[in-house]
Parts: sequence; structure tokens; C-alpha cells
Amino acid sequence: MTTVMGICRSFRDRAFARFFHCFPCLSDPARRSSWGLKVTFVMLHLIFVGILFVFDGDLIEKTKKEPWYTALYLLLLLATLVQYFITSSSSPGYVVDVMRAVNETNVIYQKSSMASKQPASSQNGSLNVVIEGSQSGRNFQGSNPSSWTKLVMDMYPPGTSIRSCTCSYCNVEQPPRAKHCHDCDKCVLQFDHHCVWLGSCVGQYNHCKFWWYICEETALCLWTGILYIMYLKANISRPCYLVLTNQTTYELVRRRRIPYLRRIPERVYPFSKGICRNLYNFCCVRSSIYSLEPLPSSQELEEKARPYTCLDILTCRCC
Repeated sequence: MTTVMGICRSFRDRAFARFFHCFPCLSDPARRSSWGLKVTFVMLHLIFVGILFVFDGDLIEKTKKEPWYTALYLLLLLATLVQYFITSSSSPGYVVDVMRAVNETNVIYQKSSMASKQPASSQNGSLNVVIEGSQSGRNFQGSNPSSWTKLVMDMYPPGTSIRSCTCSYCNVEQPPRAKHCHDCDKCVLQFDHHCVWLGSCVGQYNHCKFWWYICEETALCLWTGILYIMYLKANISRPCYLVLTNQTTYELVRRRRIPYLRRIPERVYPFSKGICRNLYNFCCVRSSIYSLEPLPSSQELEEKARPYTCLDILTCRCC
């Protein structure tokens, strides 16, 4: 039994190893959760849009007659998804990346200046930048670590202590408007907020992309909402209207072809007993005996055709 379990476990480990070898982006748990979020987001959009094209016959007929309407809607859907992936995959502007770029630029500048001053035999110096620690920016060391510190301190008023602008989590100097994000575990330039749907922060570098994504997503939601309202109006409001007025679909559509309904005005419902009673008879009354409804007399039709007055509304005549 133990041998069989060991073989199954070994086979499982090999299968996972092959899978992660083919898809290295899924070997990192953080990237797996990020991809899972993106797949969920795309599936939500496809489900909400797919319901319309599967159940809404009017939209399908409109697509056949006016294909440009559906083409514009699908183009907006595609643009929204593309903008989402562009925004979610872009960097918000991490302080650690800017710090690294400033230090590297400073090192290159120092190398070029020293190479122009020193003889050729001494040009191979030991000036380099070593970045140690995790990607969150802890324990940065370089040939001139004060370059970033000096750049940041120059942005603050004179007399500001370095402690007041140093992040206690990343151990880096924060420029003005930067903030440490506990979800990303990094300091972000011009920190706006951490977007759960993007899985990253919104900062200086992706704020404009995020704004365009919000505009496209809002337009898509409004358009989809209008299509759903039209669908509900066509498929739910009509049955409710028939129940409240005690009519059938046949009587509503073929009213002029039914002999006993031809001479009755359009807004007069001969079999209606009031909204409340119609609703009660339809939902609550259950009888094993078939109910046969006689045609109303001319006097009853005249009473139903009489316009409503304020007194009729107060006395609930329509009910």
C-alpha cells in the first residue's frame, strides 16, 4: 500500500513539474493568483454578454438586420478587456525601481567621468552596483548609496530628518506623495489605491491607463445594462401586464381578430376584476374545477370604460 502511494505521489510530482516547465508563469503562487483573477474577470464578462446572445431573440434579430450595432458592442467589449490586461500588467511606479535606475545612472556617470581622468591602465575599476535582498527593495547597496538619499532629501524642506521620509517596511527613502502598499509590499510613487480587480496598485505610471479602463468599463456596463433592461421589458413586463389585466397573449396580440373583442375599446379589459383580485386569483386560488368566464354585459363594459376620477383612485376602483 505504501509503495502504491509512493508511486502515485511520484507520478503527481512529475506531472506538476512538467506542467510548470511548460508554463513557468504559473510556478509562482503570486502569479498564479494574478492569472486566476484575470481569468475570473474575463469569464464574468463573457457570461454576462453570452446570456444576452443566448436568450435575447430580439438582439439576435437586430444583429441580423443591423450588424454594425452588435459589432460596436463587441468591439467595446474587446477594447475593455485589452485595456484591462494592459493596465493590470503595467507597473504603477515602484520607488525601488526608480531608486535602482537613479543609482545605476549615477554609477554610469561616475564610470565615464573617472575613465576620462584616469590613465588607461587604471580604467578597470571596481565601481559597480550590487542589489541584494528580495524584490521589495530591502538592503540596497551601491557604489554611491547617498545619490538616491540626496535626491529625495532635496524634495523636502530644509531641516527634514531622514527618518521622517524613510519607509519602515522597505527601508528606502520615500519621495513626496509615495506610500507603502501592504498588499504589494512595495512603496508606490503617487500612490492612489490598491485595486483588487487589477491585483496591483494604481500609481504614477499606470494612473492614465486605469482612467481609460474605468471609462471603457463604465460604457460597457451601461450598454449591457440597457440591453438587459430591454430584454426584461420584452420578456417579463408583458407576462406581468397580462396577469394584472387578466388577459392572455392571444387576446392581446389578436384582439381585432377575436369576434367578441372587436367592438370593445383597446384600453378596456372585459375579464379584469381589478388588479388585486386578478393577482389573487392567478397566484392563490387553486381549484380542481375548471372556471368558465362569461362575457360581461354591455353595462359592465360601460362601467369599465368609464374614465378614472380622483374619487375612483381613492376608493381603489382599479384594484
